[in-house]
Amino acid sequence: MESQNVEYKRSWKDEYLKWLCGFANAQGGTLYVGIDDSGNVRGLEDAAKLLEDIPNKVVNYMGIVADVNLHHKNGFDYISIGVEPSNVPISFRGKYYCRSGSTLQELNGVALQQFVLKKMGHRWDDIANDSASIDDIDRQAIDFFLKNGYENGRVKKDELDAPTEVVLQNLHLLSDVGKLKNAALLLFAKVPQKYFTCVQFKIGRFSHSEANLIIQDVIEGNVIQMADRVMDVLKSKYLTMPIRFEGMRRIEKLEVPEEALREILYNAIAHKDYMGAPIQMRVWDDRVEIWNEGGLPEGYTPATLLKQHSSRPRNNNIANAFFKAGFIDAWGRGYKKILEGFDAAGLPMPTIEEVDGGVRVTFQRNNHGFSQEGLLETREETTEKNDNGSQKSMQKSMQKSMQKILGHIMDNPQITLSELADKLNMTRNGIDKNIKKLKEQGILRRVGPDKGGHWEILREV
Repeated sequence: MESQNVEYKRSWKDEYLKWLCGFANAQGGTLYVGIDDSGNVRGLEDAAKLLEDIPNKVVNYMGIVADVNLHHKNGFDYISIGVEPSNVPISFRGKYYCRSGSTLQELNGVALQQFVLKKMGHRWDDIANDSASIDDIDRQAIDFFLKNGYENGRVKKDELDAPTEVVLQNLHLLSDVGKLKNAALLLFAKVPQKYFTCVQFKIGRFSHSEANLIIQDVIEGNVIQMADRVMDVLKSKYLTMPIRFEGMRRIEKLEVPEEALREILYNAIAHKDYMGAPIQMRVWDDRVEIWNEGGLPEGYTPATLLKQHSSRPRNNNIANAFFKAGFIDAWGRGYKKILEGFDAAGLPMPTIEEVDGGVRVTFQRNNHGFSQEGLLETREETTEKNDNGSQKSMQKSMQKSMQKILGHIMDNPQITLSELADKLNMTRNGIDKNIKKLKEQGILRRVGPDKGGHWEILREV
């Protein structure tokens, strides 16, 4: 029966050369002519002529040699055409095909670029960029890398002051002639978007459906610092940090295990296909979804990641820098650490799926039942008239949560509403609404008058 390496055709047509092209660009295979889709031999009237014509056409159109043989069964002739896998890209009439499963795919765009690079023994992040120079590198990003690497025991103290060129050379981010590789620009460029438009991390807060987008952020910049920037935005706008008390000490802890979340971010950034779409994070009331372009390594499934497996990064140079900085391991233990983190926090295990040409990780939130409306307050929508008399509306971004209000009250029980509004950059109306919710939930109460009184926190959140 037909499979990854076998295809049946009732009769011969020259267009079937593309199937042979697909075999050569994949794992090789055999095309049988004179056999129907069910595997029954139907015979060929012109088998002898095809036996001579097909090898010549394969050589002329594709420059490869096919093993063509004549067979007999039950009084019928049929032909087998065997093709070995090629270590260089093979085209047929200017187009590239690849066998995937039992189907033939024409390669275009990003898929074709990746295919050609792989066949030529290259990776996209390893290619030199002729238009960039050392002036494009941000020394602060280099210092951030070295500092983290030193703190994690993977960079020596005497390397902290190493020149930028030396650091890049040690990370194998310069070509033989000293040109910056794509990975160097992704990791350390002042403005990597100057060269790669999709170096972005998009975050969106949704309610009920994807049609209801409440707030969004786009994080740009080099990828060595991207996870830190994403975490800062998540903590300030998207995820809760419930307050609890140990004696007089106030503790704010992220609703999901922070180290496990960082591991998810590092995986998405390190394994992303940077010729594809930006990384996308969708935050819902009950869950968070993180998707990055680029499928799993060949032969891997989501189940592979949940057990012991070899590390096979898409971007070797980026993964190497992340390892030297202490962000990731080099042993394929990332998802094991993620699962251990969520298990220790008493949360359900994250799920991993291959979706829309990429990998999506979904994990449940532990936000104590707070809705987005209870955590963040929308500032007034301001309108202004332009010179033509038209109006344009700008919705201010969501501001601090009720937990932040409690934090300031813990620091200063005599704090006034006006002072809270100033510290949290919120309107008095926004503060009033949050204070009202806190009172209704039995968390906060006011003792004494507005002037001269104080706040009391009645219970932990």
